[in-house]
Amino acid sequence: MLAPLRFLWNATRGHRLRPWRSPYLRWRVETYSGERADQQTLKSILAFLWASRWELLSFLAWTGRLEREVRKRS
Repeated sequence: MLAPLRFLWNATRGHRLRPWRSPYLRWRVETYSGERADQQTLKSILAFLWASRWELLSFLAWTGRLEREVRKRS
């Protein structure tokens, strides 16, 4: 369950009090949803997160498993 928090911490570097302003996070939302990064607002990002919450949690769980596997093999 730490994978989502770790991702958010890394993705919002420099914008931790206002994560919706993070260029990296905006770019990731643009890549996934197709909504242009320069047109995103807090409301649109929250709507995207809510609509895609299960897919995003599944993705973050998958990345967590990959990280654990890499650490085991190192």
